[in-house]
Amino acid sequence: MHAGDTLAKRNALVLAVAQALGGANPAIVVSLGGMVGQMLAENKQFATVPVSLSHLGLALGTIPAAMLMKRAGRRTGYVMGGSIGVLAGCMAAFGIASTSFLIFCLGTFIAGFYSSFVQSYRFAATDTASDGFRPRAIAWVMSGGIAAGIVGPQTVIWTQDLIDNVPFAGAFLGQAALALVAIVVVAFLRAPPVVAKSTVGGGRPLREIVSQPRFIVAVVAGLVSYALMSFMMTAAPLAMIGCGLPVGAAALGIQWHILAMFVPSFFTGRLIVRFGKERVTATGLILIALAAVVGLSGLTVWHFWTVLVLLGLGWNLGFIGATALVTDCYRPEERAKVQAANDFLVFGATATASFGSGTLLNASGWDLVNWLVFPPIMIALALLFWQNRGKIVVPA
Repeated sequence: MHAGDTLAKRNALVLAVAQALGGANPAIVVSLGGMVGQMLAENKQFATVPVSLSHLGLALGTIPAAMLMKRAGRRTGYVMGGSIGVLAGCMAAFGIASTSFLIFCLGTFIAGFYSSFVQSYRFAATDTASDGFRPRAIAWVMSGGIAAGIVGPQTVIWTQDLIDNVPFAGAFLGQAALALVAIVVVAFLRAPPVVAKSTVGGGRPLREIVSQPRFIVAVVAGLVSYALMSFMMTAAPLAMIGCGLPVGAAALGIQWHILAMFVPSFFTGRLIVRFGKERVTATGLILIALAAVVGLSGLTVWHFWTVLVLLGLGWNLGFIGATALVTDCYRPEERAKVQAANDFLVFGATATASFGSGTLLNASGWDLVNWLVFPPIMIALALLFWQNRGKIVVPA
């Protein structure tokens, strides 16, 4: 570790705690959104719309969140993001209490906006880090997702019946409370000061930056890793139930999946430092492809659980590796717009995958879901191989 990484290490720890709190936000929405939608929607076909809207809010919020932080700084931006999270939880709870499906959907959509701030924590951890520590800083923040996978479900369990005769509203008030605590945590962030435009200018045009081969490869790898994870993860529990397997087995499979997503973060950064960003990213993509191979080989509980574990491991290596690749593509004054462009593309694809996965599964079955994994994996691997051979120079 570089001698000057003391501040970066401190910030990474602060952001990891914030990740544990903010990462519980989507866990609560995903756990309860469909059930509340089933309870409130007149047309039960729209029951999962609240969950999909949270994904859409995440995609649409990335650019405004980045622009806000560019003008006001990371800490101020994250405090405002936490405030949005408080509003989202309160609005969703009010929607349940007033039996308004529309208000509840608005609450989950705003919760997606809050998630767009949370997702940028991984980039914020690199702001004060040396080149050598950046991958580890990203991995430290992502490790907060382990706690989020526990905090979110436990919040649901302990607060869903908090308000008499209004089921689940208490869980969304719990979501608001977690966002409130996150505001206190991010206040300890010591981000670099906002750089005045008059001093350095706005950097290169975005079109020039995003046309860099390295950026294209990074975005494709991150997009494929995250979108395919969402695509298969959404379909797998439904496929398990469709095969006659118990709901409890599906829920346990998702728990193993979440652990596989975040536990490797403790050593992913070291793997990147030792083996390189491209190799680690490629390994993650190969693991996702292997998950599809297992998915095509059988329909037992163990097949599905293995699919979900491999999917989580692959996402971790692929997404963290791709994120590290993105940090090579911009100068300090360019980071806000480049990070926003990356996340808009990645999470936009993820939202599309979330909307389409269940429909495709119902129409064509689990096998087709798995077969569709291979073409984007092959494209991403080919781009990584080409980029690694070219040894593209990182801009100064």
